Amino acid sequence: MSQRLSISATIFIVLTLSLGLYFAFAAVQGPSGILRRIQVEAETAELREQRDELRAQVNRIQNLTRRLSDEYLDLDLLDERAREILGYVRADEVILR
Repeated sequence: MSQRLSISATIFIVLTLSLGLYFAFAAVQGPSGILRRIQVEAETAELREQRDELRAQVNRIQNLTRRLSDEYLDLDLLDERAREILGYVRADEVILR
């Protein structure tokens, strides 16, 4: 003989399965789900790379600024920058670009 489930047992099973599917979907696709976490971690890694590149640029600019300051003047750097910005060339120089 086949045994049939009562209406309340059927409703309970359907409701339980529905809630289980909802929470499983939310755990994967939701605002704090697995896929969002992977996306946030990827963005974090990309932003760290950008931060490191910007730090390197800042360090380079600070070094150049210090070398052109009144306390420490690098005459070779000053000559190089003036020639590059103003376009000056001596008659005995050869320009390679």
